[in-house]
Amino acid sequence: MIFWLASVAGLAVAYLFGSIPTGYLAGRLLRGIDIREHGSRSTGATNVLRTLGKWPALVVLLVDVLKGAAAIVFAGWFYRWLYTLPSITPPAAVDSQTCAAWGVGLAGLAVLLGHGRSVWLNFTGGKSAATGLGVLLAMSWPVGLGAAAVFGAVVATFRIVSLGSMLASLTAIALVCSLEQPLPYRLLVIAGGIYVIARHRANIARLLAGTEARLGQHSR
Repeated sequence: MIFWLASVAGLAVAYLFGSIPTGYLAGRLLRGIDIREHGSRSTGATNVLRTLGKWPALVVLLVDVLKGAAAIVFAGWFYRWLYTLPSITPPAAVDSQTCAAWGVGLAGLAVLLGHGRSVWLNFTGGKSAATGLGVLLAMSWPVGLGAAAVFGAVVATFRIVSLGSMLASLTAIALVCSLEQPLPYRLLVIAGGIYVIARHRANIARLLAGTEARLGQHSR
């Protein structure tokens, strides 16, 4: 019982990493505004770029990526550490490496959920793309770099961040399924990729209508 309670606590920490409202804090600190009332009403780096400018957006982007990476690093350490405690009895059928892999997978989902549904913002937030990139880079850097490369190429070509984010998510799914990765990592990337795409529902509608804003334009 103590083992499972500790495991849930570890996932809660990952969720709290993700729920740090970086974009919202930037709006409050720099201009005294609620960024959810401006632009696309998202707390992500793209809306920060349109609302606050380049440098605040860059800081928000880096912090959001670090949130995802920190949650994965913490989970990998935490679930292995549980096995070293004599007072905690882990499941006999599961070794520490397998437990850590499943812990990392669940923590990745928790940090994505935290970013998109922050407890500090009445369960609103961003679209979790930058945080998802941090998760990928910390969990499997080849998958993360592949997704980042596709994102960069799409944004450089079309200047549409939402399109880049969704194609990067699909790329991550394809890569994690084609490379040698643990099952929990594959399930994480598949579920996380679908979650990020689902968070872009409004963007998909605007893309189909031809009204999606490009970099340098205001959201309509």
